[in-house]
Amino acid sequence: MSMEFILRLVGMIVLSIGGTFWGLEIGNNIQTTEIKEVFSPQVYAVSFGLLGALFGIILTPFITTRPMRALKKLFTHLDAKTLFASLAGLTIGLIIAALVAFPISMLPSPFGEVLPFVGVIIFAYVGIMAFVLRQQDLFNIISSMFGGSPRSTSAAGDERVILLDTSVIIDGRILDVAHTGFVPGSLLIPRFVLNELQYIADSSDGLRRQRGRRGMEVLSSMQKDSAIVVRLSDIDVDGVREVDDKLVILARQLKCPILTNDYNLNRVAELQGVRVLNVNELANAVKSVLLPGELMNVRVIQEGKEQNQGVGYLDDGTMVVVENGRDHINQETIVTVTKVLQTAAGRMIFARPGDLTEQKIEA
Repeated sequence: MSMEFILRLVGMIVLSIGGTFWGLEIGNNIQTTEIKEVFSPQVYAVSFGLLGALFGIILTPFITTRPMRALKKLFTHLDAKTLFASLAGLTIGLIIAALVAFPISMLPSPFGEVLPFVGVIIFAYVGIMAFVLRQQDLFNIISSMFGGSPRSTSAAGDERVILLDTSVIIDGRILDVAHTGFVPGSLLIPRFVLNELQYIADSSDGLRRQRGRRGMEVLSSMQKDSAIVVRLSDIDVDGVREVDDKLVILARQLKCPILTNDYNLNRVAELQGVRVLNVNELANAVKSVLLPGELMNVRVIQEGKEQNQGVGYLDDGTMVVVENGRDHINQETIVTVTKVLQTAAGRMIFARPGDLTEQKIEA
């Protein structure tokens, strides 16, 4: 039984009782007047009681659970620095409004009665806005007063938050990328992503269970690495069940990118205006550039789909299709690049063997 349902029942009972007494009082007052009334006070009591019960069922959540849920959502998504700066600005604004209220109240009516209240609203708003807009400067001043080193605005701007998807944690390459320092800021892992990772690790399927446990090990290694800032958060998105949808909505609310290697999540997020950092795109970007005519050393490990083709792989996983390479299986051969094909799944290199008398190297 949810709290909203309980509050609906309580509101129905309270407003029903109140409506009953109110209807009874109205009926008695009408009976005492000279107006001839055909309805008895009991009829008024029942009618107003039922009306009160109806209003109690409908309106109770809008004055109890719904405002509390909205405040909870607001404070959950609000940054701690912004919240502290808002409270400080509100306090300073109310103090200034209290000091100004006395002389303003001496003005002739109606200014002396209205302007103090208007002053409270204006000074509170100005105080909040001033402290929130200059919050980083204020924290730098406080940090320097207590012996800390103030950070510049540009340095503070680099400390961004990046949301991590389940797939990129399981992939594992984020550990090496983050360790190199090419991912600035902190890596935020919401609780629902961690729950999905745990669900995969507890799966009955052996392959999924192995992938989930590898993700847990990667996450544990990132937490132990002092060079990587990892934050686990209980922040959630109400009314949404799918993890990918929650990540996109959360990224829009926090105005931060999503780090993933999921192609579908990448496209959905881009369509909704969310920036995506794709590990696969990063891996393709840092691969060595090869041009047609260059020589390279590759080990042919299997046959290709076409006749006399051989297939090998570079150290970064790039597939190399060798023309007439069937005779060189399990051999390292120097080949000449003929074409480089970039696809959504990665990069493919087409090549042909060079001069076998000079370039072939037996395995």
